[in-house]
Amino acid sequence: MSYISDRGLQTRTLFVACFALVPVLLAIAPMQAQSPQNLDVVTLGPRFSPNPLEVKGFAGGDTAVKDLIGRAKTPTGDCTGYANAKPNSTIELTEFFESLSLVVQSADDTALVIQGPGGIWCNDDYQGKNPGVSGEWLPGTYKIWVSSYAQSRTPAYVLRITEKRQ
Repeated sequence: MSYISDRGLQTRTLFVACFALVPVLLAIAPMQAQSPQNLDVVTLGPRFSPNPLEVKGFAGGDTAVKDLIGRAKTPTGDCTGYANAKPNSTIELTEFFESLSLVVQSADDTALVIQGPGGIWCNDDYQGKNPGVSGEWLPGTYKIWVSSYAQSRTPAYVLRITEKRQ
């Protein structure tokens, strides 16, 4: 027969309590480490709500945008700045949009690249120093990069997606 002293019981209780917290701490840690840089896919159909929809993230990266997408200019503007190879956001449009705009708002000067059905669109200084693209949009998948003018600089931004309704 073995006996457990109060001290031994306290030690085991403390050990069990700490061990029980490990799954909780592991579940919390990834949430704190996640960066809004690479957001999940945003799926939108006509008359989405809220309108405008705001997606937050961090711009920039190590790769020159012109090298990333293989061109220096599009009909909507110059392809400038630095971004990561992985897009900041992906937008799935379920149907055709007659009038949709994407505008980046940031305290820093940023630029925008959109790759989707029908081509690639780059822009800088759509509204002041904020980049954006507006017009008709086909259904499909759109990759969105928000670039920074300084390599490896990652300024915060808000991407405002607005449907103009008639």
